[in-house]
Amino acid sequence: MDVSSVGDFYDALAADYHLIFPDWDASMARQAAALDGVVRARLGAGPHQLLDCSCGIGTQAIGLAGVGHRVVGSDLSPAAVARAAAEAASRGVGLPVTVADMRALPYRTAAFDVVVCADNSLPHLLTADDVRTALVGMRRVLRDDGLLVLSVRDYDRIRAARPPSAPPQVSTTAQGRVITFQLWHWREDGERYDLEPFQLVPGEGSGWAVRVRRTSYWALTRAELGAAVADAGFTEVSWHEPGDSGFYQPVLTARPPRSARDSRKI
Repeated sequence: MDVSSVGDFYDALAADYHLIFPDWDASMARQAAALDGVVRARLGAGPHQLLDCSCGIGTQAIGLAGVGHRVVGSDLSPAAVARAAAEAASRGVGLPVTVADMRALPYRTAAFDVVVCADNSLPHLLTADDVRTALVGMRRVLRDDGLLVLSVRDYDRIRAARPPSAPPQVSTTAQGRVITFQLWHWREDGERYDLEPFQLVPGEGSGWAVRVRRTSYWALTRAELGAAVADAGFTEVSWHEPGDSGFYQPVLTARPPRSARDSRKI
């Protein structure tokens, strides 16, 4: 992963990120309810000490803090974490944030009950070494009886089809409607792609202003990501489909090795 390019992408997008949702607050609430259900089913009601290591502007972190968890957010983008903190404060939610690369999390060992890396963030890492480094780091900051929660796009389906674009989304602002759509440029390996999100925002008169950014992803299948998670020292790797979890992407959960958990009881 080119750290500067991914960070620059999200710095540029931070002010507009909420516009990819028809109703950002409603999306935050739905996603928090779904992820909270996944956590409760495995760890109990909590509240839990939770790290969102790709918090962005706070879409998952704010919602999870709002339902009672003690959430810390980190992200590569200074602009994104600054906005996450401001948005949380405006909603009366506490959200400590840190600028950090998920491959070098600046937290003490075993600090969290839950580590969340949602919204297709891990696939910004384009090599197996980078993916493993990030996952091993997540394992380090996770308690032995904790839970890893990842979400990614449905890349089993997407890689088979290699779509050139994603459907447009429309949101309504005080200035008028904003249209967001994506172009996907697949690389020769058939696994990685460069993504261009376009946003059409109301311009002068009846015209439109166009905002374009660019970033890259690795379309990891369930088997590939599951194997990487296991290689990083996790067990009980499970996939939860949107129809079951209520989350809009496939969700992977995993636990530290049972031997590590059992050793705490001796």
